[in-house]
Amino acid sequence: MIPATRNKRKRFKRTRLLFRFILLLFMAFTLGLIVLLSYTRMQGPPPIDFALPTQYLASDGTIIGNDEDGQNRFTITLDDMAPYIPQATIAIEDRKFYSHYGFDLKRIGGAVLANIQSGNKAQGASTITQQYARNLYLSHDKTYMRKWNELLYSLRLEMNFSKDEILTGYLNTIYYGHGAYGIEAASQLFFGKSAKDVTLAEAAMLSGIPKGPSYYSPRNDLPRAKARQELILDSMASVGFITQAEADEAKKEQLAFVDQAATEAQEIAPYYQDHVKALINQQTDFDEDRIGTSGLKIETTLDPAIQAKAEELVDTHMPDSELQVGLVAIDPRNGEVKALVGGKDYEASAFNRATQAKRNPGSTLKPFLYYAALESGFTPMSTFLSEATAFSYDDGREEYAPRNFNNVYADDYITMLEAVAYSDNIYAVKTHLSIGTSELVSVGENVGLGPFTERPSLALGAQPVSIIDLTNAYSPLANGGKQIEPIFIRSVTDTNGTLVYEQKPPVRQVLHEDTAYVLTHMMQGVFEPALNSYTSVTGGSVAKQLTHPTAGKSGSTPRDSWMVGYTPQLVIGVWTGYDKDKEINQTESQVAKRIWADLMEFSMKDELKLPFKKPAGVEYATIDPHTGLLANDACPGGRQTAFLQGTAPIQSCSSPEAAEELQEEPEEKKDGFFKRFFKWFSIEDGDPSQPDVLEEDEEFELE
Repeated sequence: MIPATRNKRKRFKRTRLLFRFILLLFMAFTLGLIVLLSYTRMQGPPPIDFALPTQYLASDGTIIGNDEDGQNRFTITLDDMAPYIPQATIAIEDRKFYSHYGFDLKRIGGAVLANIQSGNKAQGASTITQQYARNLYLSHDKTYMRKWNELLYSLRLEMNFSKDEILTGYLNTIYYGHGAYGIEAASQLFFGKSAKDVTLAEAAMLSGIPKGPSYYSPRNDLPRAKARQELILDSMASVGFITQAEADEAKKEQLAFVDQAATEAQEIAPYYQDHVKALINQQTDFDEDRIGTSGLKIETTLDPAIQAKAEELVDTHMPDSELQVGLVAIDPRNGEVKALVGGKDYEASAFNRATQAKRNPGSTLKPFLYYAALESGFTPMSTFLSEATAFSYDDGREEYAPRNFNNVYADDYITMLEAVAYSDNIYAVKTHLSIGTSELVSVGENVGLGPFTERPSLALGAQPVSIIDLTNAYSPLANGGKQIEPIFIRSVTDTNGTLVYEQKPPVRQVLHEDTAYVLTHMMQGVFEPALNSYTSVTGGSVAKQLTHPTAGKSGSTPRDSWMVGYTPQLVIGVWTGYDKDKEINQTESQVAKRIWADLMEFSMKDELKLPFKKPAGVEYATIDPHTGLLANDACPGGRQTAFLQGTAPIQSCSSPEAAEELQEEPEEKKDGFFKRFFKWFSIEDGDPSQPDVLEEDEEFELE
């Protein structure tokens, strides 16, 4: 009896010790859990902000570029997803998601046991919350320390955010392969549609990819991806999200994947994107770093077809040399910039010549001079003598002797219509001095050019302007005199869809509509070989390419070549030249014109052939362009020309004496025209120590 009693006592003691040990363990576990939960609670909510790439969209909604290392990522809410997406994700990844507290002890225990048996850490047991925590804060290293930190972050997430918020964050951050982060990017990548519109079969296919983005990608191995899709459909049926019949029907659905080449975001218009980023930096509180990592959606005004063609033409026409290019295309009706090229090779030089460089515009500035002349009482038939001329100014202390290209002069009187078409420099300078040098300065400022200095050579574009400013300055000529600041951005929205910025500059009436129309009608003559006389029209080499009513002006200096022209729907400006002081040759001087003509014709091929809108206050007369008189049988083949109301000629070619009355008196005549009207201007606003330099001011047109 005694030994039995002793054995009982020993067993009782052991049981009591074991109970005490278990109790102590439980108390320690409880205390540790309390400490852990208190610690995580004290830590507060972890930051859930992550770098989201800013996305640039063309005017048609296509992607033209992404910031942040080329990642493709969007943020959407659960309401913006098809309900099958969260259901499929929960069914395959974490069926107890809505009942656990961030981790699943049963799954963890099973994973630990499997890892012990296999001798490695290959088996995972991460819940959706843990995966989300890892995506936000941790690496993917398979270490116990990483798993511990993952657990801590998971607890903090569960304590501070709802299950729906966690699931939303997970679905927006998980990687689906091919650069796509989040369900919306994946849906667009594989199916070309929003996550809101995917079918059950598509949702199951997408939900199977994150397990192994390369391994289960339907682009890499469709049979393997299909097998996982079917597994997910069965899992959804087993947990009651769908019926088995629905699962079987979804398995039969033929999935239509988007072609990979079609979905890869083409990085086009890098100079354009740089300028858009600079505008947002200037106009909002987003600095450059935040612009690229805040997940902004920037809808631009860029036309991807015109931009792609512009870049193609630059590649085609630009010679294999250091010759550079700048190009801008603007819709004059609303100011939207449809294309921009800032150089021949962005990788070689990110300097944006279209917006940052300033170059002498040459004869492309003349339209604004002739606008001022029309406003001062000139007409398209006003005449000056085209001959070699030296102009003195600054009270006779300085002399300016511009020349025409190849020293070709009419040695006769020519009309303004001819002067525009031939780009006659002598006519331009005489006009400039006749109306007063301040007039061109004033018109230039009205259309956004300048500031300019009053000097004779300004008539020939001897002061620099930017390519975008000059191109935009032509818009009022195309749209009835209205000026709009170039618009690159339609809207900028943040990740919540809230409007952050939109570019809505004011519209200003800067030119008289009737005068702008008369000037435009003259500038169409640049492309009319019928006007050829002592020389050829400057746009004759590309005239046959143009199928729509088009006006324009070419210009050149020893170091610059320009072509700016417009239809009622589009203004295009092209500049070519060298970055450093190097002159262009005759062959290189034609490149700008060829790029311009090819791009204009491409851009207009599907547009209506709209005439420039004739305003009130304009009349037409059929004129002999060489005499400036009404055409008749004696002077057949006249040109219908626009005039301001009441200024059209009333005399015909049959009255030679009338023609003489319209001509200026020769300069060498005592007290002649120039003595009476050119008071040989001193340059009041200029720097007398810097006289006009012939090399900079020579104007030449090369055809």
